[in-house]
Amino acid sequence: MGILNTIFRALTWWERGTLNTQFFTWRKGVKVGEDDQGNIYYRNADDSRRWVMYNGDMEASRVSPDWHGWLHRTWDEPPTDKPLAHKSWEKPHVENLTGTMLAYAPAGSIRQEKPKERSDYEAWSPE
Repeated sequence: MGILNTIFRALTWWERGTLNTQFFTWRKGVKVGEDDQGNIYYRNADDSRRWVMYNGDMEASRVSPDWHGWLHRTWDEPPTDKPLAHKSWEKPHVENLTGTMLAYAPAGSIRQEKPKERSDYEAWSPE
């Protein structure tokens, strides 16, 4: 069962890149670096293409701002060679949590387990 699982995972696009992307990465990819989530960043020999191979789900919000700038050619040096200076007030990068149980739920949301009593609202009742 192990070999079938490996083949199936290689053929699916939601676990890793497609089979063509994996083959292209194997043939032409030059590893540039890896981020703290295990995503691996590549470029080709003449640096005309840059791409990421995700570790797990392929979700674009999992790319940190440092690597996003390198992927989109905002700067030429990858964060492994020239790390960005971070401010003391900057929060660490978090992927998009929309649609998960960790997504933000404001006060009074039906997603909260126990809705709080609201004193600033009165239900309208017709006379």
